[in-house]
This record gives sequence, structure tokens and C-alpha cells, in this order.
Amino acid sequence: MPSLTSPATAGPTATPARTAATAATARRPMARRLVAICGALLAALLCALSVGANSASAHAALTSTDPEDGSVVQTAPRAVTLTFSEGVLLSGDSVRVLDPGGKRVDTGKTAHVGGKSSTAAAGLHSGLPDGTYTVAWKAVSEDSHPVSGAFTFSIGAPSKTKAKVPTGGASDGTVSALYGIGRYAAYGGFAALVGGSVFAGLCRSSRPVRKITVGGWVTLFTSSLLLLLLRGPYTDGEGIGGVLDLGGLGDVLSTKPGAALLSRLLLLGAAAVFLAVLFGSYTRRAADPEADPRRRQDLAFGLGFGGTVMSVGLAATWAMAEHASVGLQRQLAMPVDVIHLIAVGVWLGGLASLAVTLRAGEPIEPAAVRRFSRLAFGSVVALVVTGLYQSWRQVGSWGALTDTEYGRWLLVKVGLVAVLVGIAAVSRRWTGRLADVTGTTAGASSTTSSGIAAEAGSEAGSDTPSETETPSEPENAAEAEGEPENAAGAKDAVKSARPVRTSAAGTAADAPADAGTEPGEESGAGPGDSAGSGTAAADDPVRAAQLARQQAARNRTATLRKRDADPVRSGLRRSVLAETIVAVVLLAVATVLSATQPGRAETGRTAAATNPGDRLNVDPVSVLIPYDTGPKSGRGKAVVMIEPALPGDNALHVFTTDLADRPVDVPEVKVSLTLGQKGIGPLRVPLEHLSTGHWSARTVQLPMAGTWQLSLTVRTSDIDQVTETRNVKVAQ
Repeated sequence: MPSLTSPATAGPTATPARTAATAATARRPMARRLVAICGALLAALLCALSVGANSASAHAALTSTDPEDGSVVQTAPRAVTLTFSEGVLLSGDSVRVLDPGGKRVDTGKTAHVGGKSSTAAAGLHSGLPDGTYTVAWKAVSEDSHPVSGAFTFSIGAPSKTKAKVPTGGASDGTVSALYGIGRYAAYGGFAALVGGSVFAGLCRSSRPVRKITVGGWVTLFTSSLLLLLLRGPYTDGEGIGGVLDLGGLGDVLSTKPGAALLSRLLLLGAAAVFLAVLFGSYTRRAADPEADPRRRQDLAFGLGFGGTVMSVGLAATWAMAEHASVGLQRQLAMPVDVIHLIAVGVWLGGLASLAVTLRAGEPIEPAAVRRFSRLAFGSVVALVVTGLYQSWRQVGSWGALTDTEYGRWLLVKVGLVAVLVGIAAVSRRWTGRLADVTGTTAGASSTTSSGIAAEAGSEAGSDTPSETETPSEPENAAEAEGEPENAAGAKDAVKSARPVRTSAAGTAADAPADAGTEPGEESGAGPGDSAGSGTAAADDPVRAAQLARQQAARNRTATLRKRDADPVRSGLRRSVLAETIVAVVLLAVATVLSATQPGRAETGRTAAATNPGDRLNVDPVSVLIPYDTGPKSGRGKAVVMIEPALPGDNALHVFTTDLADRPVDVPEVKVSLTLGQKGIGPLRVPLEHLSTGHWSARTVQLPMAGTWQLSLTVRTSDIDQVTETRNVKVAQ
């Protein structure tokens, strides 16, 4: 087998390679179908992720309010206070309080209470009338995700309200979708930029690798700029038109996520200079054997130091603005998150670089492949160690792995990593076989080198070059392809191609390849007129450039034939391609995880909601019962409220009003509860008169859940009374 860095020989000896290439070509439709299926699965997964992530994107949970949700207070409070499970970022209108008519009654200033970032308070105007008030709030979690909600409380007695309680999410649907796409693109661009740079510096620098790396830079820069512009509409719940509000951009830059995005853009400016040096002077000096080794080593050291600083800085823009910056051990979690992100970039971006190098048929030494294999192994070790710590920190318990949204996505991510590691093990075996086969080929080449030299010496006096000169064709391919506009390079390519056509054997061997390479070759030089047309081509720059392009096309075809004819290299290319596809899906799952509430926070919120001593997150049951005892003064309405309507201790309130919703007193009100299915009741509820039209019982024992029958008796005079019944549901 020929060496990976040596060109394939032309002539009759290439016939077996062409046969293998034909078989490989026959397998290409199946490979294309496999890639298409994987792409369709990825698209379906991305759609599922975008749908499933919406319901779990809230990270800071509202744990308590003052006044409580659904409560009735006798006097108007001076302020409304909210407490969250973690710190939140506030704006001027984060808390809005609306009266029954839908008008704002807060002072328009929202602030933290006592410097605690997990609280928010809004002052109220004095002299508020009785009625039901709506509190609409919105904030941004410390890990950069917007949250919002609403609750109600009443002063004196409940009333009708025209205030509309928001029921949608915190962000516009279009803005949320674009923001999610931007996050995924940013992660992908970071991986391509970091992994491509490491691969180019330590393994192999080539045009495909340069495209991957520069493409990663462009993707990361574009997506970061898009995220910065969308940040305001995303947190404020505005439409896509909010992108044009440059005034809101200043508010975004004053927040931690906005500062992180701005820092990322500035770092990418420095990264552009780094890439120019890496693929410019460093690549030229590395390819020049006459370059000063010390200067090349100094340049490599500078690039390594600068690249490390750049990678750490870019990864820190995520770590200091997302999950790692909130919760337990944040001083340790942020450096761990930086290491995790860099390991992801080196592994996945390096995989993409290796895949495009093998796909393009670029020569790459087995030592370079082994070098990347060791880098990938070290990255996997770092991922496992940092991933275990992050999982413990974000999940907190074994039950949260299956009972929370974050835990279930984490299990999917672990499964994909396991698949990726399995495929990587296959790639390492192909790498070992690649080294063995290359060593064997090198030994065989050294054994036959004396025979080839003798044959070349026997024809040294001949004016017509022999077939042994044909391997020089691919050596000039890169020069002819890379500089077709250079007249001197074109002339060299024509001269290198011309002797091949003077050989009958070489012409016969290349005839099938030339026929299928480019239709334009029919007008090129043939065996009979190679000297004349070659001289004319050398004098005509346009013709010389045309022949140079044809020569480059033939060389590319020969390179692809050699690539497909090498079973070891083809096996490595397929395994690396499979790794890359799984890595793309893994990156999508990681993006969803970064936008999902951690399992530890979700289980903590659930525990707080189900704590018997804290019913703040449970909505009370309220029943409106019109009554009419006969006379005109005996008509009105009663509202019975049971809070929290769960088995155990409950509070019961009765509010009586006239037909104009004004609180009125009646001589007597009685309430009883019956659970007929279980033969429980009637349980009479002793009521205490608190104020005009308000009766209350602070301790009502409901032994079990079910549909209870509520009986309300209202007496409006000594002889006029009525009893009404309604069904109320007590939840489990």
C-alpha cells in the first residue's frame, strides 16, 4: 500500500486501485443515504428539543409572595414583595400591580429587599380601594434565562377585575426560536474554532482544516452578535421588532449576560489575528525546511500561549453567565465549566477537522493521526471528570435523574457520550492499523528503491522521460491547483504533464481517467502534438492556465481514487464521520441542557410546594353563589373560598356583597361540607365575623380528597333565609 504522504503511481500498476475505487464508488449511494437519514434524525431531534425546552426554561422559581397569592387583607399593603429560589436581575417595571380596572397602582420602581438578589419589591400608592389586585412580574435568572408570572390578592373583599393575567411564556415565540438557534450555533462555532486551531497547530494544517476553523470563527461571531441583539426582546417578551431598539441595547450591556456577550465579541477580534498568524506565517515556516528552527519554535510557543488565553477567555463567557455562575460552589464550578467547554471544543472540533481532511484526500501522516487520538483521549478524560462534578452539582440526587426534565436530558447526553466513546475506540483501532500498514509499505519501498534507480539509470541517456517519472504529477498538483493564475506555476504544470503524454504506456493507462475528468480535455494536448501545443501553451497564459486547471482536476481525481482504494484510510474516514454525526446531535442535547432548569432546583421547588407548612404555591378554590331570600333587600352574592383545598388544615372565607358588588352584612351565614361517597359529614364550619361582609374559619379539617358538597345558608331577616349547594374539589 502506498504511503499516505506519497502520490499514487500511474500506469498499469494502478489498475487494482481503480478496481477498488469502482467498488468504493458503488458503496457511495448507501453512505449518502446513511448521512441523509442521520441528518433527518438530527432535524427531528432539534425540533423535539425546541418544543420540549420551552416548558423547562424557567430557572428561578417564585417561592413566596407578600401578600400571599389569593389572600384577602383588611388594609392596603405599602408594598408587594416576591421571593425567588435564586437571584434575579430586575428592571424598572419587573413588578406591576393592577387594580380591578386594569390601571397600575405601583410606584414604578422595583428593587431588591435588603440587598438580597433573590427578592423583588414594588411600592404601592396609598389609599387603595377594596377589590382584587393583579400582580404581574418578570425577571431574569442569574443564569440568564427570563422568568415571568402573575398572582392576585384582595383588599377587603374579592371583586371582579378587568386586568388580564399573562398566560404565555416570558419571551416571544419567534424570538425564543431564533435565540435557541443562536445558542446552538455559538456552541458549534466555538467547538470548530478551538478544535480546528488545535488540530492545525499540532496535527495537520490544510485548506479543509482552515475552512473549518475560519467557519467556526464566523459562526461564533455572527451568532454572538445575534444573541446580543436579541437579548433585549428575549428578556422583555417583545417581538422581533425589538431588535431595532438600540436604547434597550444599553440596558442589556449593563447586565451580566450582555457583558459576557460583548466580551466574547472582543475576544473574537483578537482570535482573528491569531488565525491569521496560524494559517499564515506559521504554516509557511512549518512547511519550509530551510526556516530557522528557533524562530519557528518561538512562534509556536507564542501561538500556543495566545491560543490558550483565547480559548479560556471564550469559554469563560459561558461559565460566568450560565449555570456554573449560580448555585453551589460557584467559585469551583466556573473553572470546571471552562475546562469542560475547552475539552468539548478540542474533541468535537478536532473530529470535524480530521473528517474533512480524510474526506478531501489530503495527505496526513499516521503520526499526526495518533497525535490527535491522544488529544481526543485526554479530552474525553477531562469531559468525564468535569461532567461527573457538574452532574452532581446540577442534579443532586438519583431520583432527579428520572423525575426531572434536566435529569432525563442528562441521561440522553450520557448515552450519546457512551456511543461516541465506542465509535472512538473503533477509530483508535483503525489508527493502529494505519501505522502498521504504513510501516510495512515504507519497508517495501526501501527494498525496491535500488531496482527503480537502476531502471531509471538505464534510460538516463534517452531524451524521452520514462514511466517512472509519472509519480511527479501529483507532486505538482497542489502548486497547480493553489496558484492557477501564476504563469510560471502554470508553465511548470504543463511541462510536468507533457512528458507523460509522450509515453505510450502512460497515455494508455491515463486514457480512461482523462476521459472522465473534464470534457474540456479533448481540446488539450494529445500524444501526437504535445510538443507543439505545449510550446504554444507556455507562450499563451490563458491556455497555460486552462491546462493547469485540467492537470489539477486529473490530480484530484487520482487523489480520490487513492483515497477510496485504501481500505484502512477509508475505514478510519467512516468511523470519524460517524463520530462527527453523533457529536452534532450531542451538541444539540448539550444546548438544551444549558436552557433547562437544573434538577436540584426543580426538586427543591417541588418540595417547597408540597410542604404541609407552606401552601403558597397552591391555588385556592373559590365558588360564587348568588342568593335570593325573597324580598328586594334579600338578593345578593356570596363568594366562598377554601385555601389551599387539600386534605388536612384549610382556611375558609365567606364574602357577601349586594348586586353592585358592595360588601354587605347579613344576620347569619352558615357553611357545612359533606363527602357523600365516603359517608363523611355534614361537617359544620364555625365562622367568625371579621369585617363588613367577611366571615372566616382559620382551621377547617378536611380528612380526604374528593368532590365535597358545600352547603351555604344565608339569612337576611328573622324569617327570610335560603340554602344553596355547590360542589368543590379537594385535590390529593
